[in-house]
Amino acid sequence: MTQHSADLGDRIIKVNHAGEHGAICIYTGQITMARLTARKMVHELTKFRRHEQRHRAIFGGELQRRGQRRCRSYWFCGIGGFALGAITGVLGANAIAATTMAVEGVVLRHLEHQLAILGSSDPAAVAAISAIVAEERQHHDDSASHLDAAAFWPKILTPIVSGSTEAVIWLGMRL
Repeated sequence: MTQHSADLGDRIIKVNHAGEHGAICIYTGQITMARLTARKMVHELTKFRRHEQRHRAIFGGELQRRGQRRCRSYWFCGIGGFALGAITGVLGANAIAATTMAVEGVVLRHLEHQLAILGSSDPAAVAAISAIVAEERQHHDDSASHLDAAAFWPKILTPIVSGSTEAVIWLGMRL
C-alpha cells in the first residue's frame, strides 16, 4: 500500500466514522420526536439506529487499528445530526422518510465511490466499507417505501438534506 492510498483510506475511515455518529444522532432525534408525531416509525428507526451504532463501531475499530484519531467533524456531525433528526421528526412521517432517503442516497453514492477509488490499495478500508453497504441500502429503500413523493416535505427536504449531507462529507474530508 502506498502512502497516498494509506492516507486516503485513513481519511475515508475517519469521515465515515463521523458520518455514522451523525446518523445515530439523526435517528435519535427522529425517534424522540416520532414518539409524538409518527409512532408507527419508532420501531424501524430504532432498528436503523442499532445498525448505525454497529457501523460506527466498525469504523471506530478500524481507526483504532490504524492508530488514528477520529475526524475533527465528529461532534459537528453529532450536533447537526440530532438537530436535523429532531426538526424532521417534529414534521412527521413523510419528513422522516424523506430525510432518511436523502441522507442514505448520498451515503450510498459516497460508499460506492470509496470502494471504487480504494480498489485493492486498502483492503481493510474496503472490508469496513463493504460491511455496511447492504444495511445502508435497506435504510434507503425502506424509507422510500414509506414516502409519499407527492407530499410537501419530500420536495422541500430532499434537496436541502442531500446538499447538506454532501457539504458535511466535503468538509470532513478537508478537516
